[in-house]
Amino acid sequence: MTDTRQFGDLATQLIAESRRSTLTDTLLKYNDNLVRSIIREQRDLEKMTETSQNVTPAMLIYQTTIVRNKRCLLAYHKHRMDRLRDMYWTTGGALPHILSNQDIRGKLSPHEVDFLRQYSTSVMDYRAGFSNELDITASITHPPKDLHVLVHVIRDCGIIQTELGTIDFQKGQRFMVRRADIEHLIVQGYLEEV
Repeated sequence: MTDTRQFGDLATQLIAESRRSTLTDTLLKYNDNLVRSIIREQRDLEKMTETSQNVTPAMLIYQTTIVRNKRCLLAYHKHRMDRLRDMYWTTGGALPHILSNQDIRGKLSPHEVDFLRQYSTSVMDYRAGFSNELDITASITHPPKDLHVLVHVIRDCGIIQTELGTIDFQKGQRFMVRRADIEHLIVQGYLEEV
């Protein structure tokens, strides 16, 4: 049985996977086997171009495939990084909330987990300079109408230090609090606006 796969087919599969991820609005599991196969194909093609002494049409095809595979790998990883960044901002910058979810964690490569940690560290370093004036992790899709909000506690989140003192948020309780103090807890799913 012969293998009729052409150069670049694996990279096309990787791009199709990214497109499927975009269309379904989900983050698919990192396809380590396919990425490794493309890298192996890259190395084989590079060896073929290095051993050839003359410029031939075949060498041009190999070189074009090398460049195309590289672009596809970069596009796949860029797509995943964008999805991870979106997920980070959707949760209000709550990295532990993302990484503690086993469904999401199982779809990430170790390098993507490292990326998320480094990205979070960079955001927190940037935010530290002006966190008293502005919370860049707060949601801006719906501007607040009131300074205070009535919230219902969905999950225990413990004692939270606010500007006016400490509040012990226990499941089932309701509180009228400053929106700025608890916005991140609403985004993370601990509190629900009533």
